Amino acid sequence: MPSLTTPMVPVARETPADQSLVESTFYVTVGIEVNQSLLPVAKGVTFRPAYLAVGVKVDQGGRLYGKPQRSGTFVATVQVCSGASCRQQDVTLVVLANVPWEPRELTFPGKAGTALSGEIGINGGPAGVVPTFTVTDHDKVPEGVSIGPDGQVGGVPAAPGISEVPVRICVAGNCAGVVVRLIIV
Repeated sequence: MPSLTTPMVPVARETPADQSLVESTFYVTVGIEVNQSLLPVAKGVTFRPAYLAVGVKVDQGGRLYGKPQRSGTFVATVQVCSGASCRQQDVTLVVLANVPWEPRELTFPGKAGTALSGEIGINGGPAGVVPTFTVTDHDKVPEGVSIGPDGQVGGVPAAPGISEVPVRICVAGNCAGVVVRLIIV
């Protein structure tokens, strides 16, 4: 416990050089155009353009672009700059082989006023990679129902009807659009 004569001084946290980015590991697929961005911890920073892997670069705005040409794990140093001062940050690009995948369970029956529970999921794809699911037209989702980024379909439908909800599924940058049917009686 501090004494009454010792002033309380707030401790400033220093951000180590290896923590200039919110996320520093990215999963992409050979031959699939990369469309991701580095998200810096601080505002107003720029990046020094650099190659991250064969076929993939980062631009001054932090946008990752290009098509990976070879699978493997690549670690590259990116410079995160604020004014004339730059810090180095390692970025890991995990480039996976293009392993085919397909969605499973795209139709979900339910009853108005009763809890709905299901999962979209995929068959195939690279081992250990978690797919992401994005509803691309939220107006098509029936009242009381949700489709999460993990593919979970749930909620309590408010009214009967058939809804066709467009969903984008991505597996390490290999994306496809599907239609999820909700049949509520």
